[in-house]
Amino acid sequence: MADGEGAGVDSLTALEYELMLLSRHSLMARTHRKGQVLERSAYILLSRLQLESPMSLRQLAEALRLDISTINRQVRSMARQNLVEGVIDPEGGAARKFVATEHGLELLREDRRLSTEGVGKVVGSWKSAELSQFRQLLDKFNRSVENLEDNEWPRPD
Repeated sequence: MADGEGAGVDSLTALEYELMLLSRHSLMARTHRKGQVLERSAYILLSRLQLESPMSLRQLAEALRLDISTINRQVRSMARQNLVEGVIDPEGGAARKFVATEHGLELLREDRRLSTEGVGKVVGSWKSAELSQFRQLLDKFNRSVENLEDNEWPRPD
């Protein structure tokens, strides 16, 4: 029997429920964590642009699986806040592309530091091996989703 086969409905139901709680905790933590200034959408968009840049509105919409009008609205708002800026496509394409500004990257670094501190408080009593195993399993889960959607997300080195 291959890995994953024979997983009971009860296990899958319990996993789905825990994933729902994980997303709830994560969103609530970002909304209520003191000191963080970026909206969730800006945090995710800047995280993508930090690793893969420049990107057009269409590329961003495809990467984030959002409607182009939604991305356009988010990018316009972020440009007004000096988080991103438009640039000419370095490869000569007609579409304008976007990059994170240094200001946007500074805010991203600070929000990520605060977020990492928050995660550290949650797992502070965990053994190193437990933390490593949890990270590896989350990585495997996320990559499985990305493979199913044919939408790989870049990761820092």
